[in-house]
Amino acid sequence: MIETFALLLLCQLAGEVLSHGFGLPMPGPVIGLLILFAGLVIAQNFGKASAVSINDTALGRATQGLLQHLSLLFVPAGVGVIDHLHLLQTYGPVLFLALFVSTALSLAVTALTFTAVKSWRSPRGVS
Repeated sequence: MIETFALLLLCQLAGEVLSHGFGLPMPGPVIGLLILFAGLVIAQNFGKASAVSINDTALGRATQGLLQHLSLLFVPAGVGVIDHLHLLQTYGPVLFLALFVSTALSLAVTALTFTAVKSWRSPRGVS
């Protein structure tokens, strides 16, 4: 299991190095996740991984263990919110409005894009 956590941390480290080294606008952990995904795809395509589910592997068991305790990772964020509660009281209504409007716009754009692609991909006269 330690090897699996080392693999996860190495992928994250590689992502951080690429993100900061090349000044990429994407966070290092996201790049690390893409590196891990690419490694899994390559391993599966070249026969290094068997046809068993990813959950049956050491990587699957380790990540399931992390996901079971994911709520602990939100504790520092919660403490930060409580620590800066005065800012939330000051800017809370504006933040709520911004979140509401951006969510509504995102949903609308997604629905319109889906509708446009669906009509573009389907033959004429078929809905």
